[in-house]
Amino acid sequence: MKLEKGCIHIYCGDGKGKTTASLGLALRASGNGLKVLIVQFLKGQPTGELTTLALIPNISVIRIPQSEKFTFQMTNEELSQLKETQTKALLSAFSQVTAYDYDMLILDECLGALSTNTLDYEILKQQVLNKPEHLELVLTGRNPDEWLLSIADYVSEIQAVKHPYEKGVSARKGIEM
Repeated sequence: MKLEKGCIHIYCGDGKGKTTASLGLALRASGNGLKVLIVQFLKGQPTGELTTLALIPNISVIRIPQSEKFTFQMTNEELSQLKETQTKALLSAFSQVTAYDYDMLILDECLGALSTNTLDYEILKQQVLNKPEHLELVLTGRNPDEWLLSIADYVSEIQAVKHPYEKGVSARKGIEM
């Protein structure tokens, strides 16, 4: 199965579930014979989904090596290095889409990388605007720019109403990680 025209999806907002929604879409796509490439920005810790995704045919994952620090703890030099690394990964992902005939590309937390200035804004914009016609493109994170909202075919905002973090509960293995 090949898509004739790929759409652009945005999962955004301050609620839990943006990555989860994009991974659900990846499962559906793979189950229908589509090839999926997932690139995870700003996520360095091991998470449970990686083990399962490695077992699923037609799904590949690229994770950018992350330091132990949050971006707000990084020096300017560390931020600059992270931006270079993440931008190279973005360009590599779009090259792989063409070289390996991927049908779907998920840029998980790329909006967060933009907001922390650890992903080149102009390069992302150029890649999105010139994506292959057939490619289903998914972007996740908080606060998408207006130009992204205007060109997206799907925009789903996930709003936090209540979260255990507000009561001091840390991320739990198997649920948030």
